[in-house]
Amino acid sequence: MTIQTTVVGSYPVPAWLQIAPTRSALRDAIAVVYKTQELAGIDVVSDGELYRFDVNHPETNGMIDYFVGQMSGVSTQLTREEIRAFRSTPGNEYRTQPAAVVRDRIGEGSLNLPGDYDFAKGLTRSRKKFTLTGPHMLSKLLLDNHYGDQAELAMAIAEVLRKQVEEIDADVVQLDEANISGHPDEWEWAAAAINHVLLGISGEKGLHICFGNYGGQSVQRGLWRDLTPFMNALHVDHLVLEFARRGYDEIDVLREVRPEIGVGLGVVDIKDNEVESPDLIASRIERATTTLGAERIHYIHPDCGFWMLPRGVADRKMQSLVAGRNLFVGA
Repeated sequence: MTIQTTVVGSYPVPAWLQIAPTRSALRDAIAVVYKTQELAGIDVVSDGELYRFDVNHPETNGMIDYFVGQMSGVSTQLTREEIRAFRSTPGNEYRTQPAAVVRDRIGEGSLNLPGDYDFAKGLTRSRKKFTLTGPHMLSKLLLDNHYGDQAELAMAIAEVLRKQVEEIDADVVQLDEANISGHPDEWEWAAAAINHVLLGISGEKGLHICFGNYGGQSVQRGLWRDLTPFMNALHVDHLVLEFARRGYDEIDVLREVRPEIGVGLGVVDIKDNEVESPDLIASRIERATTTLGAERIHYIHPDCGFWMLPRGVADRKMQSLVAGRNLFVGA
C-alpha cells in the first residue's frame, strides 16, 4: 500500500471571505482550498471546514459551536449561574463558558451536514474527506441540565450525528476527538458513542485524536499508551494521530493497537510557522515504518487542522508533506 497524503480538515479562512461571507463567496473559497491541495499533490482533500467559521468565536474554528448551536434541545443563551457551574467543572478552565446548555432531549434541529457536504463535493474530482466533531468532544463542552449522565448525553449526540453521516458519501469520513486524550478513563462510554456514529459511515472511517488546539495551544495532557484500550475498541479503518509536536518516542505504543487499524501519522507541526523540510518528513516516516512496519502507515498528515496558520505557511507545509512522502517512497 502506498502511503497517502491528506490533511486533518481545516484551512486558514481567506481574508476576502471574512470580509464578504456570502454563500457564493464561500463556494469560491472552498474551490480555492480544494485546488490548493490538488496543486500541492494531496491525495485526499478536505473542504477546509470554511462553512463552520464564526468570526465571533475563532478560537476553535467552529469545532464545537457549529454543531451544538444548531441542535434542538440545546441553547446558546446562558445565564451567569450556568457559566459558573460549567467553569467549576475540572478540565473546563481553558474555556470562559460552555458552548451551550442542554435543556431538553437533543435532536438534529437545523444541523444539516449532508447539505454542507453536497454544497462542496462537486468542486473537486479528487478523493474527498468530510470531517465532523465526535460525540465525546461535543458532550464535554456542554453544560448538561437534562440527561444527568455524561454517557447518555454523548449517545444522544451520537444518534444525531449518525443520522447525518448516513447520508454523506465522501471517500473518507473523519470524526475529530480532542478531549479523550486527557481523559482516558472515559474510554468505554466514549468508544460506545463514537462507534455508534462510525457504523453509520459508508466510506472509509477515520478518527482524529489530538491533544487540543485552542487558539494554537495544547489543552490536554496524557500519553498514547493510556489510550490503547480506547483505540482497540473502535470500529475504525484508520486513526489520525498527533506526533510531530510531541515527538516520536511513543510510536512503539501503536504496536499494541489492533493490526487491522491503519495509522495516520502526524508529520507536520501546525503550532509552528517553520516549514518542515522534505528530508525531515521522510525521516519521520522512516522512523514510524521501522517501528511499526510500512503496511501500518496508511496516511501522513499534519498534526491537526491548518486554520490558525497564515495561508502561505499552510500551503508550503502541504507541499513539503507531499515532497517528503515522495522522497521516502523514492518517487
